Amino acid sequence: MNHTFQTITLGGGCFWCTEAVFVEVQGIVDVESGYSNGHVHQPSYEAVCTGTTGHNEVVKLVYDPAVISTREILEIFFVIHDPTTLNRQGNDTGTQYRSGIYVSTPEQEAVARELLAELTASKHYDRPIVTEVLALQNYWPAEAYHQDFFARNPNQGYCMAVAAPKVAKFRKTFARLQKP
Repeated sequence: MNHTFQTITLGGGCFWCTEAVFVEVQGIVDVESGYSNGHVHQPSYEAVCTGTTGHNEVVKLVYDPAVISTREILEIFFVIHDPTTLNRQGNDTGTQYRSGIYVSTPEQEAVARELLAELTASKHYDRPIVTEVLALQNYWPAEAYHQDFFARNPNQGYCMAVAAPKVAKFRKTFARLQKP
């Protein structure tokens, strides 16, 4: 069976939280925390946290479009984060926490823009959506200790307070898309 996987990269606040959800999604074959769309070569977590590198904390998703569509991935994304807060998610503030969809193909961009238009037209949110849709640029994997952080540290305070509720919301809202 020949599978052609696709890659899309999402910034929805802290990558620990976003990763914790997408590792549970059917059709997602790899999730990697990283930094994208900044101007520094191979930035460190400490540098990204200063907000001076231009990078966003992101998760790079490799997925099988025969199992899950780009639109379904983006529907999950819009449920698990607040796309109306500029450069912040909850208590995390700074440009590195901006809402962003970083596409690999023109088709992904079209799907993202269509969904954004639908969400805006339906007035799904009380405030304007600030999610940026851009081509993926200058991506770097995050340090090893950030990978699978929630799975390795489920009782860490931030994970319990922020990541766990996002995972629970995904499981409740998208049970049909959860890995068995």
